[in-house]
This record gives sequence, C-alpha cells and structure tokens, in this order.
Amino acid sequence: MIDFLAVNWNVSPEIFRIGSFAVRWYGLLFVSGFILGYWIFTKFFDREGLDKTILDPLLYTLLLGTLVGARLGHCIFYQPGYYFGSWKGFWEVFQVWKGGLASHGGTIMLFFCMMWFARKYGRKHHFDFVWILDHLCIAVAFAATFIRLGNLFNSEIYGDVTSLPWGFIFERRGETLPKHPTQIYEALSYFILGLGLVWLYVKKLDKVYRGTFIGIFFIVCFGMRFIIEFIKEPQVEFEEAMALDMGQILSIPFVLLGIGFLVYAFVKKIPARSIKPEPKVVKAEPTHYAKSLSK
Repeated sequence: MIDFLAVNWNVSPEIFRIGSFAVRWYGLLFVSGFILGYWIFTKFFDREGLDKTILDPLLYTLLLGTLVGARLGHCIFYQPGYYFGSWKGFWEVFQVWKGGLASHGGTIMLFFCMMWFARKYGRKHHFDFVWILDHLCIAVAFAATFIRLGNLFNSEIYGDVTSLPWGFIFERRGETLPKHPTQIYEALSYFILGLGLVWLYVKKLDKVYRGTFIGIFFIVCFGMRFIIEFIKEPQVEFEEAMALDMGQILSIPFVLLGIGFLVYAFVKKIPARSIKPEPKVVKAEPTHYAKSLSK
C-alpha cells in the first residue's frame, strides 16, 4: 500500500511455511545469485576456451567461503563481545540461520579462497589470481544486488528518516516514519556496476589489462557503500558514537586496494583474457636411414 510521500512496507520475509520449515525471500535470492554467477562463468569459460570441469569446485569454494567469511565478519566486526564473550554466544556463531552476515567479511574470505583456487587450478588451466578476481567481481556485483533485495524483504539494514517520496515505513520493525530504503540504493548501485563491467568485458576484453575489472569493482562498490552508509541507521550501538561507522571503516581499505589493482594493470599490462601458451613445435629427429644417406 502506498501512502502520501511514503511506501508502507509490510511484506513477509517468508514465501511459504510448512510446519517449522519456511522458505524465505533472502535465502531464495542468495541462492539465485550463485546460480546466476555460475551461468556467467560458463560464458566466460566458453569465450576464453577454459575447461568447464573446474566450475563445480569453483562454485563450492565460493559458496563455502562466502558463508563462512560473511558470518565471521559479522561476529568479529559488529558483535565480538556477544559472540566471543560467552559459550552461548560462541555457539551462535555457527547458527547462520539466525541472521548476521557482513559483506566485508565475505569479501575478505573470498580473497583468500581465490588465492587457494588459483594456486590449485591456475597453472594447469592458464589463469592466475588476478584473472579469477577480474571475472569473479562481475558475477559478485549481481549476486550482491540479490542479497540487498533479500535485506529489503527482511526489513533490515535501512536508513534514517527521510521526507523523500520513496521513503519506506518498515512496519514489521515497528517503524512509523519513512526511512531511506538503503537496500534499494545499494542494489541499484551494484546492478549498474555489474552492467558496466559486463559491457567492458564484452566490448573491451582484448583492450584492457588484468586487474582493471577488480580495480573498478572495489572502487565503485565500496565507494558507494561508504557514501550510502552516511544515511544508514547504526547496526550496533557502538556505531552511534563513531564519526564513521564500521561499514565505512571497512570500505576504505577496499577502495585503496582497487586503486592498487588499477596501478597494477597499468604497470604490468598483462592481457585481461586468459592466454594459452603456444604449443611447442618438436623438431623430428632424422631416422638412422636418413643419417646414413647424408654420410
């Protein structure tokens, strides 16, 4: 229902429930992001001639790394006192279904997971760590879009009071005043970023250098996150006394890292495309008969 200068948001986070089992919008959108990412990678591998048998281990690595990293990121960065201050809190670290995932933690864990993946499969399949990051960030931009829409369905991580006509009154959280739908702001920024990176990949793959995609991704994604955080409500109490909230503090290193990747691309000038080495031409040895004729 749309009120004057506000959207009354009272959508259930559950799609349906059977007894104690419920399918939630957040879970559906989370999984959909990985399915879309898998499909995008099949297109990358087709275009660049890579062996698609490594796509399954890549998917499992990404799924596990994202869940573990995002959960630990939330527990360590936002509520360390609760999760590590008692045994009860510690056991809740493993209860992902209770909520609490931090994108910065997921990004950090994926960084290390892709280092391992490139080391295990890269030499044989002709790619390196930066190559996998360049391609992964395109899929992640769209997955992040889905996740933020999941936050919207959960009526969580929204902004301060606004008088703008698209303000949302999150009734399930007991709100009575319209708030900035920062989930939509972030989702739109990630979606536009993803479209821009896809265009760059399709049109300019052979003209850009390795590190360009991930550099742009880090700068734009976490730059937008830094800006949007200014109008977000604090997620935890200690942020209220901070000039910058935790999301902004954690975003700064990623923006700097993005600049570093662009410098790397400019200096190294390694083609963004996966390059297979030319097969070595083995010169045939002359037969004994041919040797005897030459004498």
